Amino acid sequence: MMRLRLVLAILSTMLEEAALVALVLWGLPQFGIHIPLPGLIALMVGLGALAVFTFRVVSRALMKKPVGGLSTMIGSKAKVTRPLAPQGTVRIKSELWEAVSMGEKIDAGEEVIVVGQDGLKLIVRKRSAGEPKEAK
Repeated sequence: MMRLRLVLAILSTMLEEAALVALVLWGLPQFGIHIPLPGLIALMVGLGALAVFTFRVVSRALMKKPVGGLSTMIGSKAKVTRPLAPQGTVRIKSELWEAVSMGEKIDAGEEVIVVGQDGLKLIVRKRSAGEPKEAK
């Protein structure tokens, strides 16, 4: 799939470049506008660079794993940003979520595991020392 997307991106860029050449060499002179060859080359290089940049950004976005809802967060590791006593805030993948601990006070900076949800709040418990560092 990635190879097909690359081939399509190259073909579409070549067609855009050809359209630009046709416009600059035949279209604009009819209106008395003449762009010198170095200007045409600069336009083509700029368009090519934009196409490469766009391809890389879009490819990276398409390869990202889809983010699910709250229910998919169960089992995820989070870091406490506002102490849970029992309610506070946790950070999961750069997102802040309201959370409730399972009755215990958990200080800021500690790692917790999401065990459930209550509406839009996450229910968390302290990560035990024996658990692997990387949770879901």
